[in-house]
This record gives sequence, structure tokens and C-alpha cells, in this order.
Amino acid sequence: MVAHTNGFYARDYSLWLGWNNMRYIIETALAHGRILNRTTVIPSFVYARACEFNIHTCAAWATMVNRGDAVGSDEWRVLPIEQQMAWKIPISLMFNLTHIRETHSVITVSEFLRLHNISSDVETGPGNWDTDAYHHISSTGRHEPSLHVIENDWYDPGDIVRVDRIPDDMRERGGWTPEGGDRSRAQTGTWSTTTDTSVYHALMDLVPSKRWPVLSRNDVRMVVEDGERITSQSSDEEIAAVLRENGFEPLYTYDGAAGMEAVKDVVLPILEAAPRERIQGFYEDFSNISAKVLLLRGEIHWDRKPGGLFFTTADSRARFTQTVLYDIRLTENIIDLAWKLRDRMLAVNDGRLWMAGHMRRGDFVRLQWAMEADFRTHLARIKRNLDEGRHVLESIHGGNVSTYDVPDAKPDFSLSYLDPPLPDDKYYIATDERDPGNLAYLREQGAILISDLLTFEDRREFGWAIMLTDVLALLEQSLLSHAAYFYAHAFSSVAGGVMNLRASMGADPRTAKLD
Repeated sequence: MVAHTNGFYARDYSLWLGWNNMRYIIETALAHGRILNRTTVIPSFVYARACEFNIHTCAAWATMVNRGDAVGSDEWRVLPIEQQMAWKIPISLMFNLTHIRETHSVITVSEFLRLHNISSDVETGPGNWDTDAYHHISSTGRHEPSLHVIENDWYDPGDIVRVDRIPDDMRERGGWTPEGGDRSRAQTGTWSTTTDTSVYHALMDLVPSKRWPVLSRNDVRMVVEDGERITSQSSDEEIAAVLRENGFEPLYTYDGAAGMEAVKDVVLPILEAAPRERIQGFYEDFSNISAKVLLLRGEIHWDRKPGGLFFTTADSRARFTQTVLYDIRLTENIIDLAWKLRDRMLAVNDGRLWMAGHMRRGDFVRLQWAMEADFRTHLARIKRNLDEGRHVLESIHGGNVSTYDVPDAKPDFSLSYLDPPLPDDKYYIATDERDPGNLAYLREQGAILISDLLTFEDRREFGWAIMLTDVLALLEQSLLSHAAYFYAHAFSSVAGGVMNLRASMGADPRTAKLD
């Protein structure tokens, strides 16, 4: 696997983040490794943040650490000591590592270290790539294996638009040449063709700022729709042709939930645009590096699109979508158990379709990010939206169903032939709320919780890892993907993971709402 690639692609991983954000970061790293034909190196472990039982019960199965000490952060010091604990677990518990290796060259840090005769014990707690510990230092001061570092502020400074690669036809249109470029920031290539058309200047007038030259799809349409060649019904490719003729290039990316980039799902592909002369290719800048290890320093997660860059073709975006939806797969025990729980939810409501909501509390309440500060108000909001969802399902019943615009999706026809929910049907709530009084209130209001569905046999068959809330949350995400209708907070990365799972299973776009 490694021998067929051009070395390794390494990152500084932010292991203090929750799993869903970590997964987004790994998705991006895999995309970058694929672009450069390098073997992506991912963390060997992650931290599970809570135990469903006494903390020492989980500590009998996984190494318990003080989370702040492990990652070098004081964020949790104000919490009771039990809530500061975390459990170090193999990353293979979080997704099917064997499956991803069928399509991507990827190894863990511990495997990388053993491959180079370095003890895996030196793997860092926070997830940063330790250039001293992970490499041998020769007598001349050189790193072995050889190392090249991409500094964080070289990756996508505000005066460029980072894309995956510059296709040949774009190079020809813009007179791109590999000579030149800002070498102080590892940039390769310059554009020589200039554009002086009325459409170009109209688009430039809408560019948000010199520091961010990307135009939204709405701004693009505002300029290029002329009622003749381009209308409101014109396809993305028809619009892209106009952009290319007028000094701009289409950027293939995804729409963020509620206008934000917190939830990095890939279910809504969109077209944006940027001036051609601001485009800088990741492949062009870094594919010529001969060092065995190419390291991207720092974090590139926040306020960026899925993949951490824009794609220059619909095909390359579709390949990334496929990675997210199908290549990075949950473990088989989670998938199998989620199907059992799905059937139990159907049985609760006598075979009718069932709905679900995600109720993020916990740290979101502490950070004032929750939908509603008051618990009962929060639940009332979820129930209102689920009631709207019930009407959506009624309108779909007996009719046509569709899928998200993603590769290989097959429609879920159960939406059409199973009866929709009744007004007083039970619904599922996935939540990190643990207050006994609040959980009792949920049940009083008709909610079904994960503990209501799981049996002793389920837990025994699944194994010890289900005691950890991060693993249990994966099971809940998988179960939520089966819900006929789903409602959640657009600021929660958990919701993004559910949306991706739903899209991969053929969910109808009308059957989910994030706000």
C-alpha cells in the first residue's frame, strides 16, 4: 500500500475536539493524501469524553486520562474531576479502518513509527506531529525519514483561493505557467491572461473583499442571469461556461447548514466562483516535494468548506463526496445494531414511520451554544419541528421519493409505502443530557431514548466499548440515519455526521431540517 505512493502526508491533529470534528479533519487529510498520491497518516487513538457508568468501570477497559493533561488544555479544569476524565481508545473503534484501506492509502501514527523503528509510545497526546520524536536525527541534523513542512499560513492565506488542482483547460485559459509564484510561501505558478469584459467587472464589483475573493452562488447568478443564455433554470455547468469566458472559475463545493461551516456535510453540492488569478492549486504547490514526509502544520478546520479547499471539477468533488459517504464507514457492529434498533422503533409505533431529533446539551449549554438554554423550551422547539416533519411525511406517503444529489444514492421507498406517524406517536431523541429529572421529562413527553431500546444482550454482544458515550453516540447517529424525519441544530457536528449517513442511505432531502 505505502510503496505505491509518494511518501507520507502528515497533519497536526486536534485531538481535544470531539469525534465528529475529528472525522471531518481526517476526511480532509485523506482528500489531500489522495491529491498528492501520498499515504495519509492518521492518529492511532482518540479520546472518548464520558462513561455511561462509573468512570472506573470504563477505566477497566480503556486507559483513563485527565483530558486537560492529555491534550494540554485548561478548558475543562472548572468541571468536577470526574467530568475531566477521558478514555484513550483505538481509532479503529470509530470507523472501519480495513474498509477505508480498500480505496485509500492510510496508516496510523503508531504504524508509521513502527515502520521506522521508533517506539509507538512517543505518539503525542494532543495529536501534533512531533518532528523530533517521529524522526531520527542524523549526525548532520537531517530528519530521517526526510521531512518537508507546509507552514500553516502558507496553506490558504487570504489573498489566494486554495483548490485541489488546476486542470489543463484552466491552465490554458489563464495562461498559467509553473514559473514564478511567491516562493516565500511555497506557491508555484503565475497567471498571464487578463480579462476585461463587462461580466468580469460586474463579478469583481461583488467580490466581498481583497482578503476573501469567493463569490456565493447567489452573487454569481445575480450577474450572469440575463434571461436569455442564462436563466433561473440554467444548470451549474451552463453558468460555469459563462464564468470561464469572463476571467472567473467555478468552484465546486458544498452548502453549509444555516449559512455556516460548522456542520461539514456533503449532501448539498453548490457552485461558487473566484477570479482565476487568485486560484492556487494544492497539487501544483506540493506534488513536487520529494521528502518522504510532507507535514501540514497547525489546524485548517475552522470556517472552511468540507475538504479544506475548493474543487475545480464536479468529478473531483464527487470523488470526495464518495470518500465521506461510502469509504469512511462505521464498524459492522454499529451498523448491525442500528438496524435492530430501527426495527424496534418501528414496532413502538405499530409499524409506522418514526421521527427523531438530536438534542445537544452538555458542553453546548456551558458554552451557550444550545438551541435553547432552558431544557423544556428546547424540547418544545424540537417537538414543533417534528410536528412539521410529520406533515412532510404525510405529503410524501404514496408519492414519489427522491435522494440527495450525491453519487450512488438509492431512494428509500419506505417513505412512500409505510404509514406516516400519528400525532401522538413516540419519537426518538438522541441527547447527551444526563440529569435524571430531565430524562424523565423527555419520556413523559413521548420521547424514546437509547437506553429504552438497548437490551442486556445487545450490550454483551457489542462489547465493552458501548459503555463509552462517544461510541454510543456513533450508534445513535447510525440509528438517526434510519429515522423517517430528522431535526437537529445546525451548529452541532453530530448533525452533520447524521446528514451524511442519511444521504448515503437514500434519504429524501425533504425529510431533514437543521437550524
